[in-house]
Amino acid sequence: MIATVILARLLTPEDFGLMGMVTTFSLLLLNVGLNGFTEAVVQREQIDDALVSNLFWVNAGVGLLLTIAFAGGGPLLARLYGEPRVAGVASAVAVTILFTSLSVQHLALLKRAMRFSDVSANDIVARTISVAVSIVLGWAAWGYWALVAGTVAQPVATCLGAWVLCRWVPGLPRRGVGTGPMVWFAMNTYGRFAVSYFSWNLDKLLIGWRFGPEVLGFYKKAYDLFSLPVNQLSAPLTSVAVSTLSRLNRESRERYFVRALSTLAFVGMGLGADLTLVGHDVILLLLGPKWVESGRIFTFLGPGIGIMLLYFTHGWLHLSLGRADRWFRWGVIELALTSLLFLLALPWGPVGIAAAWVVSFWVLTIPALWYAGRPGRLAMAPAIAAVWKYVLASALAYAVSAAIVQAIPPLIATQDALGAAARIGIDSSLFGALYLGAVVLLYRGCEPLYQVAALLGDMVPRGTSSRSAIAPPTPHTSKQGR
Repeated sequence: MIATVILARLLTPEDFGLMGMVTTFSLLLLNVGLNGFTEAVVQREQIDDALVSNLFWVNAGVGLLLTIAFAGGGPLLARLYGEPRVAGVASAVAVTILFTSLSVQHLALLKRAMRFSDVSANDIVARTISVAVSIVLGWAAWGYWALVAGTVAQPVATCLGAWVLCRWVPGLPRRGVGTGPMVWFAMNTYGRFAVSYFSWNLDKLLIGWRFGPEVLGFYKKAYDLFSLPVNQLSAPLTSVAVSTLSRLNRESRERYFVRALSTLAFVGMGLGADLTLVGHDVILLLLGPKWVESGRIFTFLGPGIGIMLLYFTHGWLHLSLGRADRWFRWGVIELALTSLLFLLALPWGPVGIAAAWVVSFWVLTIPALWYAGRPGRLAMAPAIAAVWKYVLASALAYAVSAAIVQAIPPLIATQDALGAAARIGIDSSLFGALYLGAVVLLYRGCEPLYQVAALLGDMVPRGTSSRSAIAPPTPHTSKQGR
């Protein structure tokens, strides 16, 4: 958020658009291993040093080859977009692929040992370094190169931190330790990621190709703020959920999953509807008046925030059940539908693409959960019952709030940051009161509020560290022993 607020004032939409043209492709290659070998290490029942060492060298070798290939492919990207500056950016960003591949196994071992706080701390430090580099260079008028430098700094810092936190050192490659099945599992998981990635980035490719870097910059910033709640919740929740669900029997898994859905729906549906109501002012407050077009796009993305949070949970089920193959097959369906919606919406520009995103989530979520839950015999009725009242409550609260806001002249009409902050406070307070009231009315009591309050209480540190009860992140430790 700090980077978004400050860099949006130091740089131009075109700078962000140029960076987006390159990262649309680089992030796909950067996640080779990060999405695949991580889940393979976390999910496997037993694992030893030799197997993890083999995975490390496979990952590092592939990362080196992809780094060289992406750096050499920069001129092709420049020709695709008709933008010569893209070639230099691609050559620099290629380094991120190599450094990410060198940290995958160490981060996976930390997650396997359930040292999530260490992983999060490492991520925060790396992001802080990345933000600091970008802001300093942006202030020095480096333009889009400030974004490039910050992008490179993050995986470098993450890699160094991972090796410090997890002191495991890979040994030499060995045969006959079961590497093949692990690589196959990782390939299925990454295959799912790849098709999902195309779904998630085809919008940026189409907008950059059709409308150029400036329009892509406006869209990318709106999209980044739209996906921010999910990005901040999805990665840590996925790590915890997969580790937990893998250990539970069918009945316990269903209770755990349904309660997680209920909590996410309460938070996500309310947040999404509120941001739809005040999205324009949020962009004005955070980014400044030159990003007004992003605010218009953001209001079309807002209705998808809550359902996107729920949609991501189908991956928990696939991975915890060890069915990365089914996750991959569902990804193909997701890609086909989303691509069709994008192509149909492209004539309407970024706003049309934003609306297509929202439609895709609402269409796919229930079928995705049903398909993911079939091997574990997850019943859909409890899952739907856990969320539909929050959907209705957020829709009712939004409709009433929007009607009141439209009917009454704004108390604060100025189009500056102070006026935007005042309108956000007033409109969000109105929506929040109506949303909580609707939830209490539909549930005929305050039980959902008590559940969320209890969850927040569980999240408060109790003053004793749990690390002493957790085995060190060595490959020899089995999941059953923790």
